[in-house]
Amino acid sequence: MGDMQIMPGSRHRPPMKRPMWIIVLVSLVSMLLICAYVYPPRSHSACYVFSSRGCKAFTDWLPPIPAREYTDAEIASRVVIKEILSMPPTQSRNPKLAFMFLTRGSLPFEMLWDKFFHGHEGRFSVYVHASKERPIHVSRYFVNQDIHSEKVIWGKISMVDAEKRLLAHALKDPDNQHFVLLSDSCVPLYKFDHVYNYLMYTNISYVDSFEDPGPHGNGRYSEHMLPEIEMSDFRKGAQWFSMKRQHALIVMADNLYYSKFKDYCKPGLEGRNCIADEHYLPTFFHIIDPGGIANWSVTHVDWSEAKWHPKSYRAQDVNFELLKNITSIDVSVHVTSDERKERQVRPCLWNGMQRPCYLFARKFYPEAVDNLMFLFSNYPTI
Repeated sequence: MGDMQIMPGSRHRPPMKRPMWIIVLVSLVSMLLICAYVYPPRSHSACYVFSSRGCKAFTDWLPPIPAREYTDAEIASRVVIKEILSMPPTQSRNPKLAFMFLTRGSLPFEMLWDKFFHGHEGRFSVYVHASKERPIHVSRYFVNQDIHSEKVIWGKISMVDAEKRLLAHALKDPDNQHFVLLSDSCVPLYKFDHVYNYLMYTNISYVDSFEDPGPHGNGRYSEHMLPEIEMSDFRKGAQWFSMKRQHALIVMADNLYYSKFKDYCKPGLEGRNCIADEHYLPTFFHIIDPGGIANWSVTHVDWSEAKWHPKSYRAQDVNFELLKNITSIDVSVHVTSDERKERQVRPCLWNGMQRPCYLFARKFYPEAVDNLMFLFSNYPTI
């Protein structure tokens, strides 16, 4: 027994300690990267937490956001619109402005417009859409210029239908090169030659369009407009446009985007008060040809009272000072409807040069006609 070699028994090894600090570190880094992807940095300084080269370098390795595939209807619509926009402008020996009046009945400032048009025969056309009663005309320029009209209800698609009806009639004349939509409370701020040159010798359309994240902007958007219209493309603006012939043609050619607003932009739908004439054209042009519009209207209106309707001018309000103030404005201002009430200010550029914004103004009460007639004859710039 003493000579027997005792073999060593197997050692009992303690379980290996897991490198917990590595697991914790990997978990923290993973969570940080996931959060950075889901909630990307919004300031340049935050970007340098992840990369010394800033936000661009950080986003380079992230998976690209997949581009949305256009629907068949979108492809067909965009092909037609692209073809129209690429066509050379119609050549006319006698280019004219088309003045399209959207009214309920008779035009209270018809004689003021008569004074405006006088002496410029052959350089303009007049079209009147009276939605309530047949107007009685007192100016020869308006006689026999009424088009077939339908009932118009404020806030509904029938307002857009009336605009398109006016455009359709005005487009029948190949000499009409620029189309101006006016209401019965609109008045001119300048003599005819100035208005003609301002509109005819520029290559853009004056369609009001801006982004409003508030309840009276994006708050009116409906997801039923997807996929063709995303909330990020939803825009707002005044309906009183002035557009070149190519843009008038694509408005008439469009049915895809129009149908979205016809079905899903109306007062009271899903608890929203979407006003079709305030959103259809601003959104349409933002999607189709954002660089082809000015994003402001050449028709002045005062929303400073922050009510449902703009400020109206009575006879005692109309004087030289008022017109001087309006015709000196050379920046366009939009105010958002959210709590921030953000003022979006941009210069009014005409062929790259800052100029006064407005050629027309509204809303004037009929009682102001005498004062306006006097001012039109004596005011140096009107």
